[in-house]
Amino acid sequence: MEQNLTYEEAYKQLEAIAKEIENESVSVDVLAQKVKRASELITFCQAKLKSTETEVNKIIAQMESSNNKGEN
Repeated sequence: MEQNLTYEEAYKQLEAIAKEIENESVSVDVLAQKVKRASELITFCQAKLKSTETEVNKIIAQMESSNNKGEN
């Protein structure tokens, strides 16, 4: 997977692959390659979402911790 790939770029690639497959514009010769790429992109997106969720939860926990210290 590319180092600088963003979630948005990966999602756009997934949409494009899905449209190609739905429109049956993908030849049988490249179908497996498209499905493999889609699988890689899905894995990337899932990891990105999980990483973002973890980061947001840490930030919220820090904010709550800071707020609780101020209330004592």
